[in-house]
Amino acid sequence: MKKPLLIAIAILMHCAANATTPDWATGVAPIIYNHCTGCHHDGGIAPFSLLTYADAVANSGSMKADVSSTKMPPWTPDPTYSHMAHERVLSTAEINTIVNWVNAGTPEGTATLAPPAPVYGTKGMIIGTPDLVIKIPTYTSTAATGDVYQCFVLPSGLTADQFVASFEAVPGNPACVHHVLVYADTTGACAALQAATTSGPGYPDFGGVGSNSAIMLGGWVPGSAPMSYPSGFGVRIPKHADIVVQVHYPAGTAGMVDSTEIHFFFSKAPTVRDVYIQPLLIHETPIISTALYIPANTTQTFHEALPSYLSLPDISLLSIAPHMHLVGQNIKSYAIHPAGDTDQLIRINKWDFHWQGFYMLPTIKKIPAGSILHADAYYDNTSANAENPNSPPKDVSAGESTTDEMMLVFFAYANYQAGDENILIDSSKLNVPEMLNYYHGQELLDVCPNPAINDLIVKCHFDQQDIGSISLLDMQGKVVRQFLSNGIINQGYSAYTYSVSGLANGNYILEMRTSQKTLTQKVVVTH
Repeated sequence: MKKPLLIAIAILMHCAANATTPDWATGVAPIIYNHCTGCHHDGGIAPFSLLTYADAVANSGSMKADVSSTKMPPWTPDPTYSHMAHERVLSTAEINTIVNWVNAGTPEGTATLAPPAPVYGTKGMIIGTPDLVIKIPTYTSTAATGDVYQCFVLPSGLTADQFVASFEAVPGNPACVHHVLVYADTTGACAALQAATTSGPGYPDFGGVGSNSAIMLGGWVPGSAPMSYPSGFGVRIPKHADIVVQVHYPAGTAGMVDSTEIHFFFSKAPTVRDVYIQPLLIHETPIISTALYIPANTTQTFHEALPSYLSLPDISLLSIAPHMHLVGQNIKSYAIHPAGDTDQLIRINKWDFHWQGFYMLPTIKKIPAGSILHADAYYDNTSANAENPNSPPKDVSAGESTTDEMMLVFFAYANYQAGDENILIDSSKLNVPEMLNYYHGQELLDVCPNPAINDLIVKCHFDQQDIGSISLLDMQGKVVRQFLSNGIINQGYSAYTYSVSGLANGNYILEMRTSQKTLTQKVVVTH
């Protein structure tokens, strides 16, 4: 009896192992699409794409190693201190899913069950056509032994004020672009500086852009995602303003050619509220506790606080961005409310100069009037700091150069209105099923198998539940089969199966129409 019993146990164990072995379609693809493909897509900043099963198999070894070590996905804010929108943080279960999938030989599973792959633009991450594209003239970096901050002034051509709902900077050459800051200038001062410069294109300016009146519109640093504001919020570009693009070319990039461009998507809301982007905490007195100076072979801690006489009215905080250089090690920012309670805003435990960002909050946060904004930062100017730009260490003080230091915290905020704290920026922070929140707001439609023989699976992702219809049209636009009429289209990822039996072989259009938009896909029927 022992042998049959052992065989039965072995079979059960094999079945249990198979039942828990993750596959690409239902286990790994959702994780990769939600956390990785924002960088890992064709034209993205990552060195390879992960949009397809074949892509993932080809890079499965590095995927396993990098998620196991938590090197990937890169995410510096500490989620135990405060949550940010669209966090690229893998849970232990998600890491194990990827590792077990690789160990099991990267099975694909049932391909028709995989969610539709996210869509990205050929340039940048935001799909769709920008309302305004600003592209700098082709520029060859002159940064040989020192940093170059080159400013380029281009007319916006706007005849009326516009509000930027989404913003993206697309480096023309990521190998030589360290960061990009974008401003609007209505004074003509920046244009005059450019006109007076004979060594253009553009003009050098080591700090700012040469106009204290310039309005900050946004920025880009390695690792940053596009900035998108909730409906009804936006950064104002005044009519007839010049757009000023400041690009930081770091030392050692001389001879490299760049053609960075900026994509603006304007708000279509009937009324829009102003969003302001300002470094409210900055390494200048009276905000910083002592001068930002780190002698060689020392570590230093600094504190910043907005003085009470500079305190803000009620504001609605949307985004936050700390900034330091290579000697910086960690930084946190918080607000102390008038009642004395501490509001934890962001903490970065291991500062990475090469991977920064403007971090949107999951929901708009009210900072009540009378609150004091604070920041604490720690710097290591010893040889133990692998990122130290000097060997042996040298004294470091505040400045614009990469080898100098900074202690800034940028805030994107609007004037508070009642109810702002209920406005959601990232729906994934709701208590909802795991498959719900992929693609960070993208609305997608896919069909499979295609060609279809008997059944057609319609796969879609919608940010909100809606009422809609699903129809199959012939090439003349006539409805040949109505799959759904004024039914519920679920929120998140859904897959619906419909029969195409009885239809003539040929080409058709699958149309999904909701109250918000219409999505279509070409379908081939072959019996």
